[in-house]
Amino acid sequence: MSEKRKDNKGRILRNGEIQEANGRYRFKYVDAFGDSKYVRSWRLDVHDPVPAGKKMEPSLRELEKQIAADMIDQIVPEGGKLTVSDLVEKYVSLRKGVRPSTEAGYKTVINLLKRDPFGKQRIDKVKVLDAQEWLVKLQKNGRGYSSIHTIRGVLRPAFQLAVDNDYVRKNPFSFDLGTVIYNDSVTREALSREDERKFLKFVKEDPHFCKYYDGIYILFNTGLRISEFVGLTINDIDFKHMKINVDHQLQRNNGIGYNIRDTKTESGGRLVPMTEEVAECFKLILANRKTPKIEPMVDGYVGFLFLDKDEHPMVAMHWEKYFQHIVDKYNSIYKVQMPKVTPHVCRHTFCSRMASARMNPKTLQYIMGHSDIGVTLNTYTHLGFDDALEEMTRISKGKNANSDVNDTATVTVFSEYKEQASNE
Repeated sequence: MSEKRKDNKGRILRNGEIQEANGRYRFKYVDAFGDSKYVRSWRLDVHDPVPAGKKMEPSLRELEKQIAADMIDQIVPEGGKLTVSDLVEKYVSLRKGVRPSTEAGYKTVINLLKRDPFGKQRIDKVKVLDAQEWLVKLQKNGRGYSSIHTIRGVLRPAFQLAVDNDYVRKNPFSFDLGTVIYNDSVTREALSREDERKFLKFVKEDPHFCKYYDGIYILFNTGLRISEFVGLTINDIDFKHMKINVDHQLQRNNGIGYNIRDTKTESGGRLVPMTEEVAECFKLILANRKTPKIEPMVDGYVGFLFLDKDEHPMVAMHWEKYFQHIVDKYNSIYKVQMPKVTPHVCRHTFCSRMASARMNPKTLQYIMGHSDIGVTLNTYTHLGFDDALEEMTRISKGKNANSDVNDTATVTVFSEYKEQASNE
């Protein structure tokens, strides 16, 4: 009988295990493709100490257990040798019919991974800690939370594809992003009534920016998304029935150009009522609209309300720049600074005004084109103490008016409290 092999501590070695001359352990096995493979570790057993100066790593027998489990579960050896960059490209290739903006986002992530060493890592080697440290590094290097959120939004489903197809056992990106990355996004707040009044007055009276007043007023008083607003055509404005037809949006993406897309959500298609003031602004816009030499057409749509100097339809970027320049000029003149105002802030402001006026939430949801009532109630409405106090006072008055008992104590308390609050 042949003598059993032992390590330098006298422990019996199993089939496939040897201890190399330098003291390191090695295990040889044959993978699912019939190829000989090797794994190594400075420790044979999980209880073995790590030799001085050596990096902590799984013991050889822990690695053996993992290999056996992978073979039983038919996990593709070595992650099919796919890199992170390879995996994302494979995932993106399966995503058909996405919006141009989403397609542009995919390209951004792919280009990032091609440049970054993380993209060259083999997918079966990526652990949760590796994924977390990489995202932290991105933020330290200047990436904002929103950008990192988008990047993780591509990598997480890509790795889930690998899990579902047995390339890897676990998804290293299935963690709560907020536990790792600091959310440095600026919260979009509705403008106060006073700031809204000052902003509109400044635009109207400015000799250069006054030409944008009507459009900005419409944004503040309809809640339209900026992509919906720039997509409006002459045929979308119905003065007879005082409504705006919103059933598409206009976008422009690098490498794709202009395109018409469906509204952002399934509930985005809607008819938005116009006030007399909004209708008057639309009439002025149409009256001042210069007829181009050739009407630009995008996916069959013509008659866009806003054209740039080259007679192309204006897009969201134009209006975002106008707002930025307006705020910069305002703040260069006045000591009391205007907060950041964007087309989306106009939308927030409109929604908050309507909520503060106690518009029926479902009506407001329809006007805003939200698919989820929770978005209307929780994301866009910024009601404060004064709104709560006014509502409680109103309800209390109504309750007392219908009561057989003429108890005015509660109304008096709220009235006095409201007066005190206003004095403060």
